[in-house]
Amino acid sequence: MTTVAAGVERPTLIVDVERVKGNIRRMAEKADRSGVRFRPHFKTHQSDFIGELYRQAGVNAICVSSVDMAEYFADAGWDDITLLVPANWRQIGRINLLAQRVSLGLHVDSEATARFLADHMIAPAAVWIEIDSGRKRTGVWWENAETVQQIAGIIGKSTHLQLRGLLTFAGQTYSAKSRTEISDIYDRTAVIMSELRDLLSRAGFGVLEISVGDTPACSIKETLYGTDEVRPGTLVYYDVMQLVLGACAEGDIAIAMACPVIAKYAERGEIVIYGGAVHLSRDWMRLENGTTIFGLVTTFGENGWNVLADHSYVSELSQEIGVIRAENTLFDQVQVGDVVAVLPVHVCLTMNEMGQFTTLGGDTHYCMPTRR
Repeated sequence: MTTVAAGVERPTLIVDVERVKGNIRRMAEKADRSGVRFRPHFKTHQSDFIGELYRQAGVNAICVSSVDMAEYFADAGWDDITLLVPANWRQIGRINLLAQRVSLGLHVDSEATARFLADHMIAPAAVWIEIDSGRKRTGVWWENAETVQQIAGIIGKSTHLQLRGLLTFAGQTYSAKSRTEISDIYDRTAVIMSELRDLLSRAGFGVLEISVGDTPACSIKETLYGTDEVRPGTLVYYDVMQLVLGACAEGDIAIAMACPVIAKYAERGEIVIYGGAVHLSRDWMRLENGTTIFGLVTTFGENGWNVLADHSYVSELSQEIGVIRAENTLFDQVQVGDVVAVLPVHVCLTMNEMGQFTTLGGDTHYCMPTRR
């Protein structure tokens, strides 16, 4: 057992820094080959330590999911930050303060928000019009070209706003059934966004950029064509969902939850761990065989966690504990008092729940403070 696992007393997120560096490097190199800006989404890690690994790889522009997060990374020295939620009117004071500190990017999904920003911003900000290219969460539906043009007109007349371009999150890739389907979604998104940009260009709005961002497509595509900026976030650690989608190899997953074993039940083939929903989150996925999982399980070795144990998975979570449906080898190998490694289904909420992590070398790093 590694030193870091041997010292575990409670659920502890373990990060393999060398894998993190490799994940960042490969995406940065792909973006460079493709001639696009790599603006990673920092909501996945929420850590100034991990942020520095990006900086060492040549990244100088980031995106975040909240004003709190933007302030945290501004304090850490990042000065090109895009806020990746439609602007919250009630935080306009803090948004203006941010715009005075950094090169701030905002995005809008309606004429009303565009007008609000035009009326209330007192500092310069770049604005992206969010396009719903199929995810159906936020953004102007891609077929509503007239609305896109009207929003662009409002921004164009503003004193402090600069229309930067069109932005989308093709999150429907997370529901794809194959790498080919993910690739097709990317291709279709590129066409949709290019056509809308051309429409705005013909309408006199100048040279605009396109920004896309989802880890599955950015990982699978060999060339990131048809865009000016990519914003993957989960790629820093990857997780079980990305593994199942084919966006990464098992050896790319750079994070695992170390969980103490607190009970075993031979008649059910189940292992109970100290590690529940407040640690792993409630994110789940259903495999092709119909099995619902909350994480995949393995053991620790001398240099980190081992290759995944076949057919062993977290089948149930309550607040503080989890149940592992274990295959025979793992069940026989693991004893009460041992520590197992759980690879999370979706790492973003897991990291948000924990707020800190320990490296394989034993160093502990804290993420941004949670403001309730």
